Order: sequence, then structure tokens, then C-alpha cells
Amino acid sequence: MPREVERTRRLHRTDWMALLSGVLFVVLGILIVTRAITDPLVLIGVLVLGLAFAGLVAIIARVVRGK
Repeated sequence: MPREVERTRRLHRTDWMALLSGVLFVVLGILIVTRAITDPLVLIGVLVLGLAFAGLVAIIARVVRGK
């Protein structure tokens, strides 16, 4: 009779910086393709603010986890 192997479930913590940065680049890509944003300065500003927001969320998540 085969022994039942107890499998422990490994949890993968969410990498908020990577997740939010990916979403930001997808949204910016859609905005560029649909020509909703045509001014490069606006695009750079949105990119910088989006990455700053993603970094802030990542820092807060790390502090909350206590790491």
C-alpha cells in the first residue's frame, strides 16, 4: 500500500511592485496604441507617478508584513 505523502502548501507572497508596474505598462501601452495620450511629457509624467505609487505600495506591504 502506498504511503500518503503529506503535501504542505507553499504560499507565494504577492510582489506588489512587479504587479502594479506590469499593470501600469499594460495600461500605458493601451493608451499609446489608442492614441489617448499623444504628448510625450504627459506620458513620462504618468509613468513616473505610476512607478512612484507602485513603489509606495510595495514599501507599505513590506512594512505590514514585518520583513
